[in-house]
Amino acid sequence: MRRSWIKITVLLTCILAALLAGCGKNNEQVEVQMEDPEETATVSDPDAYNDFEESISEDAASELSEQLKAEKGYASSFGAQRERDGKKVRSYLTGKMVDQKIGDRRPVAVMLNNIEDAMPMSGVGSADVLYECVVEGGLTRMMGIFEDYDNLEKIGSVRSCRNYFVYYALEFDAIYCHYGQSSYALPLLEEEYVNNLSGLAAIGDTVFYRTTDRQAPHNAYASAKGIKKGIEEMGYRNTYADGYCGKFTFAKDDDPNDLSGKDTVDATHVETGYKINKPYFDYNEKDEKYYRWQYGEKHIDDLTGKQLAFDNIILQYSAWEQIDDKGYLGFDCHGGGPMKFITKGKAIDGIWLLLGGEQGSVRYFDMDGEEIVVNQGKTMVEIIQDSEGDKVVIR
Repeated sequence: MRRSWIKITVLLTCILAALLAGCGKNNEQVEVQMEDPEETATVSDPDAYNDFEESISEDAASELSEQLKAEKGYASSFGAQRERDGKKVRSYLTGKMVDQKIGDRRPVAVMLNNIEDAMPMSGVGSADVLYECVVEGGLTRMMGIFEDYDNLEKIGSVRSCRNYFVYYALEFDAIYCHYGQSSYALPLLEEEYVNNLSGLAAIGDTVFYRTTDRQAPHNAYASAKGIKKGIEEMGYRNTYADGYCGKFTFAKDDDPNDLSGKDTVDATHVETGYKINKPYFDYNEKDEKYYRWQYGEKHIDDLTGKQLAFDNIILQYSAWEQIDDKGYLGFDCHGGGPMKFITKGKAIDGIWLLLGGEQGSVRYFDMDGEEIVVNQGKTMVEIIQDSEGDKVVIR
């Protein structure tokens, strides 16, 4: 049930001694352009993704957690009660005080098409947390986590599911919205604990619609009205689960985390190393936000005309494998590994761990074993292949 190179002792050694230096380079980047897996009716080995997950230690997070407790004495806010003040509650996504009708409602996680032909995106600027990860052929796909989406008439374009994005959505207790999926993802999507709205299911015409300004499959969009109706018709729970513990530890009001007292490096320009869209972020000292670029242009939300900007960037380095000859990838979502936290023009090294089991959430710790305090606002999470860490640029 465990791969030798991700055993806890090896992982901890890699993290502490050679953080982000390419630890565990068992995998080579595959340089192929493949058809979308959701358009492939069958796969050669339907158990391939399960085999990959079983090769990652299920005990990695808990064992590394206990080891860090012993060596670093770390403490986590995981499970702490959320702050409330009258009709306001502290948002699980942004750390800001929001109306409890919004803050207590489950968020939605929407798969977003990120190829050049699908630009510009719509509604992406309203996502409170945005994920990006490589899919087949070096392309990336994004997933927005939306808390207050009530006024959005157009979100997308929406694309298909990948197993690892489902796990990222589960960290937020989010309802997962997608248009299609691979054969590998079907067993996961059918799990009782995964609430999803699929464009290929009977609910699809309720949640999604197509526009005429682009060719399929780049013209499928979701709307707030459709999502809400879909949730209602599917009978999904509309509020956070009892016992949900959140993902981030946020800075307190009027006390932002400037990383003072930590071993930092300057981080006013950040490149993730993705080879096709070549995204990067530039820091604006005036508003203390990181502005995103890709495909050589500003990354714009078509609904607002504004460039995407973030208060926090998290680089989460993950073990990965190519699952089959069609290029489908698997990423470690349940163990742990190196990460970098970037905010206020600075960056620090850290460790990510999944706490709370398969339906828990990844939490982030610095190299002193202290949980990283994320600044209030929007957060970008970039999933980096652990063998591609040398392509990341921070300066």
